[in-house]
Amino acid sequence: MKLISHVTLRLSVAVTLILSVWAVLFYVAMIDEINDEVDDSLEDYSETIIIRALSGEQLPSKDNGSNNQYYLVRVDGHYAMTHPSIEYADEMVYIEEKRETEPARILRTIFENEAGEYFQLVVMTPTIEKRDVIHSILIWTSLLYATLLVIIIVLNIYVFYRSMQPLYRLLDWFRHYRVGQKNEPLPNRNTITEFRTLYDAANLYAARNEQLFEQQKRFIGNASHELQTPLAICRNRLEMLMEDEDITERQLEELAKTHQTLEHITKLNKSLLLLSKIENEQFADVRPVCFNHIVRRYLDDYCEVYEYRDIAVSVREEARLTFVLNETLAVTLVTNLLKNAFVHNTDGGRLVITLTADTFCISNTGVRYPLDHTKIFERFYKGSKQEGSTGLGLSIVAGICKLSGLEVHYEYRDEMHHFSIRQQKKP
Repeated sequence: MKLISHVTLRLSVAVTLILSVWAVLFYVAMIDEINDEVDDSLEDYSETIIIRALSGEQLPSKDNGSNNQYYLVRVDGHYAMTHPSIEYADEMVYIEEKRETEPARILRTIFENEAGEYFQLVVMTPTIEKRDVIHSILIWTSLLYATLLVIIIVLNIYVFYRSMQPLYRLLDWFRHYRVGQKNEPLPNRNTITEFRTLYDAANLYAARNEQLFEQQKRFIGNASHELQTPLAICRNRLEMLMEDEDITERQLEELAKTHQTLEHITKLNKSLLLLSKIENEQFADVRPVCFNHIVRRYLDDYCEVYEYRDIAVSVREEARLTFVLNETLAVTLVTNLLKNAFVHNTDGGRLVITLTADTFCISNTGVRYPLDHTKIFERFYKGSKQEGSTGLGLSIVAGICKLSGLEVHYEYRDEMHHFSIRQQKKP
């Protein structure tokens, strides 16, 4: 959920609660004010009738042209003592003039005359229909809520986007920022203190990243040069010693083993340096690369090298397959999978390469059980150790896929191991 949606949702809930509480309080206050005014009128009317009744004057006519009504009845002492002397109530009464029943406000008053007789005076006046009031308040509150909500949301969105422009510019800059490449500068012309601080932190972060990237790049370059040179010298010296006529067979065997170890160290060193370059994203030059061409270019070389194993190779080109990535990495990806398929195959086995419009798949025979798919792409994992394997081939494949927006998938079916490369699915 976007920030603006999150803010708008919470604001809408808050406005709804506030207006609901306001509607209830408004209704209570309005009804209380109406009752207060009506009660004052009833008190005056009741007081007039009681004074006339106690003084023996003629009581007001019940047919006075208004909707006000009263009646005076005599009650016993027990009734007078067990009922409140003054009582207000809302009831439905029959209006003679209108000949219909309407809501009314009623005042009941019990008083005593000089002779000790008790009387109850009931005066009433029509009042508002509270259901209609509730209905009207509900309608107008809903209209008010809808109007205020629309206005508040529009103003909130406008103010939010205007205020958050520096944040969106920063996010867009981060989205296009690439370590080691020429990036657009991030000018800090904000007047808001928090955004100025955030921009300063982003520029400092970018500067540190660039510094670390250059240091790692120099280290990898130096390591590649400084390690490969002495390794090459050692191999050359061993080869010279192995050509010496005075060397014994036992010494030759030991020198051959040492030479083989150096070859393995050289391959391991190159693979680790390549992994470091991939993880540091030092392959920025990307372009559409046709995997059909790469397979045809390098497959014959591997077939010649492993011809002695009598592996049957078949290629199924259903469509032209193109991925956007660094061409060097694309070659490394294909050759590592080819080498993995040959090295871990069985003599007289099969190797099937399938290219579709969106998938590159290499399938090979091998051990007759599935490999651990949670570990095969880890460094130095060797499910079945083979000569010439550094344990980094599939790690490099996984690293290239991660860097290039691809995904590698392994499964074992039909007694064959399948490695598939396809474009990552967008979230």
